[in-house]
Amino acid sequence: MPNAFVLPPLPSLPIIAALPELRAALAAHSRVVLEAPPGAGKTTVVPLELLAAEWRNPDDKILVLEPRQLAVRGAAARLAQLLGEPVGRTIGYRVRLDSKVSQETRVEVITEGILTRMIQDDPALEGIAAVVFDEFHERSLNADLGLALALDAQAVLRPELRILIMSATLEAQRLGQWLPAPVVSSAGFLFPIDTHYLDPRRASALPNKPNERLAELVPAQVKAALNAHPEGDILVFLPGVGDLQRSARKLQDALPDHVDLHLLHGELPLEAQDAALRPVGGGRRKVILATSIAETSLTIEGVRVVIDGGFARVPRFVPRTGFTTLETVPVARAAADQRRGRAGRLAPGTCYRLWTEAEHHNLPTHRPPEIHTADLSSLALELALWGVAEPTSLRWLDVPPVAAFAQATDLLLRLGALVEHKSGAQPTPHGRQLAALGLPPRLGHLVVRGQELGHGPAAASLAALLAERDLLRWAAPTDTRPAPPDLRLRLEALASGRPPLPGLALHHATLQRVRDVARNLTGRMGKSANSPIHSITHSPIGLLTALAYPDRLAQRETHDRLRLVTGQRVSLNTTDVDPQATFFAVAHLAGTASAPRATLAAPLGQDELELAFADQITTTDEVRYDAATQRVTGRRVRRLGALLLDEKIIGQPDAALVARALLDYLQEAGVSKLNWTPAARQLQQRLEFLRQHFPATESSEPWPAFDDATLARELPDWLGPHLTGLKTLDQVQRLDLYEPLLARLPGGWSQRQELDRLAPAALEVPSGSHITLDYSDPTAPVLAVKLQELFGLTETPTVAAGRVPLLLHLLSPGGRPAQVTRDLRSFWEKGYFEVRKDLKGRYPRHPWPDKPMEHIPTRLTKKRLGQ
Repeated sequence: MPNAFVLPPLPSLPIIAALPELRAALAAHSRVVLEAPPGAGKTTVVPLELLAAEWRNPDDKILVLEPRQLAVRGAAARLAQLLGEPVGRTIGYRVRLDSKVSQETRVEVITEGILTRMIQDDPALEGIAAVVFDEFHERSLNADLGLALALDAQAVLRPELRILIMSATLEAQRLGQWLPAPVVSSAGFLFPIDTHYLDPRRASALPNKPNERLAELVPAQVKAALNAHPEGDILVFLPGVGDLQRSARKLQDALPDHVDLHLLHGELPLEAQDAALRPVGGGRRKVILATSIAETSLTIEGVRVVIDGGFARVPRFVPRTGFTTLETVPVARAAADQRRGRAGRLAPGTCYRLWTEAEHHNLPTHRPPEIHTADLSSLALELALWGVAEPTSLRWLDVPPVAAFAQATDLLLRLGALVEHKSGAQPTPHGRQLAALGLPPRLGHLVVRGQELGHGPAAASLAALLAERDLLRWAAPTDTRPAPPDLRLRLEALASGRPPLPGLALHHATLQRVRDVARNLTGRMGKSANSPIHSITHSPIGLLTALAYPDRLAQRETHDRLRLVTGQRVSLNTTDVDPQATFFAVAHLAGTASAPRATLAAPLGQDELELAFADQITTTDEVRYDAATQRVTGRRVRRLGALLLDEKIIGQPDAALVARALLDYLQEAGVSKLNWTPAARQLQQRLEFLRQHFPATESSEPWPAFDDATLARELPDWLGPHLTGLKTLDQVQRLDLYEPLLARLPGGWSQRQELDRLAPAALEVPSGSHITLDYSDPTAPVLAVKLQELFGLTETPTVAAGRVPLLLHLLSPGGRPAQVTRDLRSFWEKGYFEVRKDLKGRYPRHPWPDKPMEHIPTRLTKKRLGQ
């Protein structure tokens, strides 16, 4: 059946010139990349062009993905306006908790996460002609996941499905080569924009912290821009909602009467967002304080001036800790260009950048894709539902990082959303239920398990609270402190609609949104959305929080510090939550990975904790060496991870545990605490000497390392068997180490013989004495001997089968060094006579012959020799 859709007259936009090439590319290829800069009109025109395509069946839909709800509604409204229809007929939209579609809808503008649910429910995407990824350069996690799934579905089930990727700043050629796909480029159009940077002298005097810097700069710049530009509205980019509110408080009483002040961020009610976007007339002007939500997809009519604060709020996930924190970072140059372009969409404009031109050149080119910095638990669950055990089974522009994906899988296993199989982790019915809720897995688990425990409404309310920004703030405009960390205060405010403590105020827009989300979740779980208030405020909030964050159960260590179940410490002033509580469940963390602080927490009782996590509690005997008493002590402890539940003293600890405790102490304190007799220390040095001079390639049996670090590391292997029955360090220090050290030799008796042959403990000298050798320097073993005992010996003695000459310390009759040499013959011929001249007078009783190389060696005096 031919496509009967007729294109309406389209606005004169740069994208129009690229439509013939785009039309031909989509007719011949199932994947196409469209590169179009801001202002080209791709979001406005392309979906309608696809409706008229020959390859689209009349009943098939076009899905258009946008990164934000605000962009979804704005795009749908603009497309419907071009058709002269209300939203919900040919053009519809679908976002979380809101949709306008009908049987007539043929273009659905949706948020990126909606595509994942649609494709999981129908992998073939029946009835979908094309999927359009708009603003793909933002590289959200949901966009990357949606593209990976769509490409897989196209390859296996729907080869005729069109995938169109539209981007403003991404390197389109790279994307085209990767897919592979033809790349269609469109020109853009911006009116001239006059760009101003911050004066370096002023910049040097500003605070370093972004929020303090912007609080000082933005209000002054807004006032200056209003005076310098008598026409047009002003759009101000700030990193976060808190920054918007701080600037708004400073501006609200300082703006002229004809200037309206608006905030624009994703958590505002639809009416407030529309008011910020709606054109004004009658001589009025607007100042719009916006987050990065206004960077792309939207044309805000009337804006002639952009003030860019130069920062963005981005999530940072640290796999090592499992923590995700929001960081304020300098904006990327690509995003700065997007922001600047807002000033030149409809007329010449001006952009004020609140950083210096030198700083601009040091900005990163692009912000990293979210897949590199985000918690991947939702992605890991979706891949498991798709039937993919390893992310590399799909095609990614950037493969999910291994460490973050492993961390996400571990969390899902802990939540019971996945179960281990030989072929990899598989989704459980519980995991499927979590994914269907459209919440992060932690919060989905909270809702489902809370329902099973009989606290469904409270669990839904708590999940809604944790999914949104904080609804509490201090009432004083100048007070920028975080609200108290007690999570129960939020539930109380949610239930009553009033601030829970004097001095606090509510974000009413957030309050309404949380209530809407909670009502929706409660209804989806099959419960009444109008539950009594007491059923929320009297529920075990700490226990419910622990369900979502089992890895953030915590125990008080001091009044301002907690130990998490993982062993990591976080700061929390526990008197702000519950001064009597011992255990807490932490919901949100801020700060850094090395110094995290709990910003939302609730107390829970030990009985609640033990009941909910009974299967994870362990009872073990812990035995350790007490340096104060110099004895081994034992206790029987019950733990949940790193949390200590209770302990009892053990009178007679198991002998193996006692030995282990002694070993642990020695490994920490070092092997210097052992009984190093001269013979044992010399044995260690002889063995290290042989390891250096006889590498493994030259020996039938290798000479293992005997240095202190290796001996400490391998202490359980060579000393452990000898500690059974010992209870004190004093007993350990009576052990002779000689035989335990020799037992480390892999060659047994034959290697011991090699040891004595190659590195003898002592050497017989011509006098008949057996002199102990010093191997403390493996490059120069020492023979320290009275020189009279070497009379008649002409060649320097050696070890290591003749490889290493001994360093001779020739001693006086009194035992003091007289000469050091490695060449004995040379000493007799030259050095001896100088030594004799010095010593003969002091030691007249000892022989000092004229021909030492021919004299009889002796350790006796002349009298005892009979001379």
